Amino acid sequence: MTTPQFFLSSSKYSDSLTVVGISICTAIICETISWILIYRTNSYKSLKSSIDKASKKLETMKTDTAKITTKKSKTKKIDRVESSLKESSRDLSLFKFKSGAVVALVLIVVFGLLNSLFEGKAVAKLPFHPITLVMKMSHRGLPGTDSTDCSMAFLYFLCSISIRTNLQKFLGFSPPRGSAPGAGFLPLPDPKTN
Repeated sequence: MTTPQFFLSSSKYSDSLTVVGISICTAIICETISWILIYRTNSYKSLKSSIDKASKKLETMKTDTAKITTKKSKTKKIDRVESSLKESSRDLSLFKFKSGAVVALVLIVVFGLLNSLFEGKAVAKLPFHPITLVMKMSHRGLPGTDSTDCSMAFLYFLCSISIRTNLQKFLGFSPPRGSAPGAGFLPLPDPKTN
């Protein structure tokens, strides 16, 4: 008597679909952890609302300043609002740091598990011959010289980035619009002070 085989285990796409499925599950687990540690807390909500208010205020002040001749008092007010916005964004980044550490630990464990399951095995075929830099990532750990072979690490990396980002947007967990990318944990230097 033969054992029944599942559709995915006999399919030529089974390894690819397994990596994508695990990536989806990992993204859901990571966003759940983030929701528990960050997004449901009152301090996050107050920081987010202060960033939103400050960014709206800054936006209106800059449009008003563009219409009227610039005065020193207006520029000082704008600088004050910008500095409070940067400070709130920095506080938000520090607040997200503890969740980031837990999420990083989960991602490392899952990556290690997948790496042991698919070591030296091509999980997908690329429909093109990648450039050298991409090929070093996509063909990492695979035997042979077929540059269209795709390793688990590359597929998992692409899936994790795209799925998690879109899941954050769908759930409304994306950063507030006023939190500038340079105003995070290590902010860019202010060009006005240099």
